[in-house]
Amino acid sequence: MSSPEQMIAEARKACFVMCGFLAALWAVQLVNWGCDYSLVREHALVSGDVETLPALVTAPLLHLNWAHIESNSGPLFIFGFLAAYRGVARFFGLTALVALTSGLAIWFFERADVGTVGASGLVFGYFGYVVVRGFFDRHLVDSLVGVVMAASFAYTFTGVVPGTPGISWLGHLGGFVGGVAGAWVFRDRVEKAKPRGGRGPEESQGPSGSKGLAVPAARGESPRADLHKELRDLGLL
Repeated sequence: MSSPEQMIAEARKACFVMCGFLAALWAVQLVNWGCDYSLVREHALVSGDVETLPALVTAPLLHLNWAHIESNSGPLFIFGFLAAYRGVARFFGLTALVALTSGLAIWFFERADVGTVGASGLVFGYFGYVVVRGFFDRHLVDSLVGVVMAASFAYTFTGVVPGTPGISWLGHLGGFVGGVAGAWVFRDRVEKAKPRGGRGPEESQGPSGSKGLAVPAARGESPRADLHKELRDLGLL
């Protein structure tokens, strides 16, 4: 488990990364607006069109108008920060995975007469990652954060319901699936401690001469103790 100092440092990096990411998105939107949204027409992702496959990278950076980018910016920062504060390097890998799954869902299954742009696929991917990450990492604080985010933003699932005009529900669904998959791919991997010298559990002898096995307590045996340690690491206790 990371030390409190490492967690604070990663949280600071996560804040800088998301501020920089949003600044880049708004800069691109300003150029896009100045070019009469020609970037959208030239770099949108179109289903089945091989020439638009590079838009797997460019499409999440583009938006149709100012209202579009405004609606994405808040959730993108919130979920992006929560996804990144446990490790910025892991976050970059997650972003690549989510962009791929969201884009491929659009490219394979969307109608061929529409072009798709926007960062909402990333938003749904980060949301899915944050909701289930605690389950895979066995971090109680992250599990609580996931429950709170799921309860607070459950309405976002309306974005994956087919038939909403002007909304690429396939891109949202693909991003969400990528986020859940990323929680498993980028989970913490803790090696189990091996007995020294290949010996089994040590024997202990009670006062009456009976023998028992002294087995080290496993991590997570006391959920309350783990939760308190997590909260202390975050400076909340």
